Amino acid sequence: MSETSAKWGDLGPRVISAIVLLAVGGGAVWLGGVVFLYVAAIAAGLIGWEIARICNLGGGLMPVATGFVTGTAILFSGYAPDWVLIVLLVGVPVVAAAAIAPGGDRLRMFNYLAWIMVATWGLIDLRGLGLVPVIWLAALVVACDVAGYFVGRTVGGPKFWPRISPKKTWSGTAGGWVAAGLVGAIFAPYLGTGVIWLSVLVAFASQMGDIAASALKRSKGVKDFSALIPGHGGVFDRFDALMGAALVVTLARLLGLIGG
Repeated sequence: MSETSAKWGDLGPRVISAIVLLAVGGGAVWLGGVVFLYVAAIAAGLIGWEIARICNLGGGLMPVATGFVTGTAILFSGYAPDWVLIVLLVGVPVVAAAAIAPGGDRLRMFNYLAWIMVATWGLIDLRGLGLVPVIWLAALVVACDVAGYFVGRTVGGPKFWPRISPKKTWSGTAGGWVAAGLVGAIFAPYLGTGVIWLSVLVAFASQMGDIAASALKRSKGVKDFSALIPGHGGVFDRFDALMGAALVVTLARLLGLIGG
């Protein structure tokens, strides 16, 4: 295999996975309502299972139960009053961390599960504002990822965080910021001019989501969170950047920077 072929060899599976996920995720976003809620809950449940498998040091009932409870809690969050929502978003990670097997990583279990649950709830809340905000978020995450990938592979240069993510470069990282800013400019007529700088900030958060997921995998000595997506890895492997972006968008929502 030539150097060029090896350099771009992972592009095929990446594109195929993107097409399938775009069909499922895009359909859920378009339909909104209960469909989006259920798809988000299922995705969160699968990610919860993946995180528990790694932090619990193996399989068994614990990861399955964690995934089920995570997904169910997200499902209930779509109907629950505020105080119940807070109990769910805080209580589930606490219980999951407390129930972890001896030798398991309780701190990471709590931190990552809480992150996923809050971010997923934030996505559901964002969809309640309409199609445009969710399309903006998805577009900037994809643009940041694609631009970072191609710019990083083409330009190369110094690594962004070699100990955690050896493939990421500063050129690719900056390319992702520029692409996100352009996406923000496109959506500015609909969301306000402030969305331009917010897009760059959210793009950085998406990159940090990827870094955080990579850090957890590296600390546990695994390449992927699971093999649920053939040829690509797990659900968290695919949506780590979106979860990072969604967390910052949720904070922006709570601060009144997005929507009412």
